[in-house]
Amino acid sequence: MSGEERYSDEPTRLAELVKVMFGDQALAYRSREATPSGRVRLLVGADSQDDCAVFGFSGEQQLVIGSDYVRGPKFRLYEYGLLGEYDLGYYLVAANVSDVAAMGAQPIGLLSVVRYPPEMSDSVFRQVMQGIRDACEAFGAPNVGGDIGGAERLILSATALGVCRPGGALLRSGAKTGDLVCLTAPTGMAGAAAAYFRSPRVCADIEQNYREELLSSWTRPLARTTEGVVLGNSGVVTSCQDTSDGLKATLESIAFSSGVGMTVFERELRIPEAVRKVCEYLNLEPLPVIMGDSVDFELVFTVSPVDCDRLRGEFERAGIDFHSIGVVVDGGEVVFEASSGKLSPLPGKAWRHTPESPPHH
Repeated sequence: MSGEERYSDEPTRLAELVKVMFGDQALAYRSREATPSGRVRLLVGADSQDDCAVFGFSGEQQLVIGSDYVRGPKFRLYEYGLLGEYDLGYYLVAANVSDVAAMGAQPIGLLSVVRYPPEMSDSVFRQVMQGIRDACEAFGAPNVGGDIGGAERLILSATALGVCRPGGALLRSGAKTGDLVCLTAPTGMAGAAAAYFRSPRVCADIEQNYREELLSSWTRPLARTTEGVVLGNSGVVTSCQDTSDGLKATLESIAFSSGVGMTVFERELRIPEAVRKVCEYLNLEPLPVIMGDSVDFELVFTVSPVDCDRLRGEFERAGIDFHSIGVVVDGGEVVFEASSGKLSPLPGKAWRHTPESPPHH
């Protein structure tokens, strides 16, 4: 029957689904000027079905590599039926490419690991792979290979590849006293979305005016690749990190790695309207939401006030933006300055990577 689901074996899926989806990848790959003095070409891609991809490099450049695993069907919003397999594949790419962007590098490719259970049909498998493919296209990092095979449940992991100019990789450890602390865009959307969709209560105003914006922070997360390249090529950024562990955790990580302190100003923080509406409805304070463990993919970076205007001009020419939220200070303390002038620890709960709790019986 034509309407029946297919459950092909791994070789069949590679031949009939993956190879078709990634056909002529190497030919379609645009030779790109990845750095001012270097170019990258894809010589052998996923379309060839060889054991590895092959890139050709010319000129001076450095390779940036990062790997990340995502929770697959263990995402809470997936369990609620708000995310699909396509969204999981898309999220996998964004999470990995964001780390490359935070290093100031130009993404050039991605290796994905997709392990799936025997009960996953061909159509669902295709959705996962299509989500990966579409996100890779959106972020300019084609899926050039990896590993596909069986497992007890859906497991997703990836490795993102990027290049930067020699010595141009942005680290967490370079912030200097007097630098401005900057952010590519407001945070808190993913945290507000998680809080709202976990709630048993439904708000008509949020459903009508903010639901899609909130949900898209999980279904179509945005890795700041253009911003990362501009930051890396500028030569003036002293440190950088993405906010995938939350804004508070990111600020504390840069301060610790750099051996400095920071003062974050309440008057400089921007609260998205959707976040504010969710907080009002759920009786939450907005500041802990935008500073806490919201899984956003914005970039936090530091730059001297002298260089800030020139960097802002480069951002404007690229059609992007950033804003300052604080200043780097002596010492190792990261504090929050309220509009009243009162100093306190940063609000919110920083994300910590801890093992999952065993199930309760």
